[in-house]
Amino acid sequence: MNPSVAARLAQIAAGPGGPEIGAFFDFDGTLIDGFSALYLVKERWKRKQIGLREASELLTFGLMTHPGDSDFVELIENAVGRWKGMAEADIAALWEKIFIRDIAQTVFPESWRLVQAHRRAGHTVVVASSATRWQILPAAREFGIEHVLATPVEIRDALLTGRLAGHPLWNAGKARAVQAFAKAQGVALDQSYGYANGDEDIAFLSALGLPMAINPKPLLAATAASADWPVACLAQRRKLTLEHRLRTTASYAAMAGTFVGGLAANALGLPRGQSRNLVTSVAPELALAAAGIELRIQGEENLWTTRPAVFLFNHQSPLDLVIGVQLMRRDATGVVKAEMGQMLGWGQFARFMDLALVDRADPDKAKAALAPAVEKLKAGLSLGICPEGTRSYSPRLGRFKKGAFHLALQAQVPIVPVVMRNVGDVMHRDSAWMRPGVVEICVLPAVDTTDWTRETLDQHVDEVRQQFVDTLADWPGEAKPKPQPAVRKRRKTTPGANA
Repeated sequence: MNPSVAARLAQIAAGPGGPEIGAFFDFDGTLIDGFSALYLVKERWKRKQIGLREASELLTFGLMTHPGDSDFVELIENAVGRWKGMAEADIAALWEKIFIRDIAQTVFPESWRLVQAHRRAGHTVVVASSATRWQILPAAREFGIEHVLATPVEIRDALLTGRLAGHPLWNAGKARAVQAFAKAQGVALDQSYGYANGDEDIAFLSALGLPMAINPKPLLAATAASADWPVACLAQRRKLTLEHRLRTTASYAAMAGTFVGGLAANALGLPRGQSRNLVTSVAPELALAAAGIELRIQGEENLWTTRPAVFLFNHQSPLDLVIGVQLMRRDATGVVKAEMGQMLGWGQFARFMDLALVDRADPDKAKAALAPAVEKLKAGLSLGICPEGTRSYSPRLGRFKKGAFHLALQAQVPIVPVVMRNVGDVMHRDSAWMRPGVVEICVLPAVDTTDWTRETLDQHVDEVRQQFVDTLADWPGEAKPKPQPAVRKRRKTTPGANA
């Protein structure tokens, strides 16, 4: 982890908690890598909706060394002017699409941890950005951030008028918006945290007692050095290098080669179970090594203490399957969504490994698929399942479905929670490419299911999910500074409202 971020996380954990302490985050370049508006430009370019004048405006602004207030105001007024007549619901839906397709994979994992640390401390967490709120809201919801301060846009009868409804949150405008919010909410700015990357954010950060520069631009970097503000230089999230592509190709080749070897061994007389074990013992290890992905495992003994078992994995990436196979290694199979059976390569693998393909859209088919899975458990095979069902766009843990728990109950086998973090950093949920990195894994002790009943199943699902939540929030082995008393609670001076 970046040392400046690690120090800040320790500072948050050891410092005062409560809503009187604020944590204010810039958006573009701070929570995410890059400039979110460019994805809208890309979308409009694909739709042939962008002209030379607009492209020229963006290029001119981007080439400015130190754009002034009037430069930014002109840029955003022109941009909002092109939205005239659009329904607010339509532009919100467009930005939701852009977030899912493009922006989600640019989230800085270090920024994610900072936000979650502030949330655990009970701080008032805020995004303060010169962007519009539609750009920010999908990410804010994913992060769990309640408050958004954004450049206001005028709306009448649910339609955009093409005009601003106030001053943009740029330069001193952002500082004023944060100060007004803090006054309304009773937040102590002199004890609050701030995070930003741009030269235009100096006034904003200067208004806070605990500023931090994230990947700062030159003037902000100089100011941070002069004022002794901490600086965190985070690795770029967008760029895929030739090395990444070559390593990923080698990883796929290793998996395919081992799979073909297992098929050949089975054709030559090796029993199918042993052929599968050959594949599961060799393929993931070779694939991860080729991709440059290291697994750091705590509680590895819990993988073998009680078998057969139902192994549960949190779900962030296509890589979860490879890692799950590497961890279970032998005498195990899995339950996966039926769509995987139609994917080239993965479908053949699923059938050879005798995976249970579950059609989630058809409860009757799902029930039929789970019946033989119970028999596999009773016959001594372990099962690996991602109870969230769908990969998340971030490290946020989704709701657990009950299928895996029904399996464990019916087969009377234990559940082994396997908590993973950083998987989405090395391979995003919708990406075909891997990046070198470290995946941290904590295997928790097996959960006995012998006294479970159908009536108490919901309670047990919640209890197991809470183990994942607690482990992700308080990772074993990391420093745990002693918390300090909360700041004395202040009364709100005026009723507050989100921008």
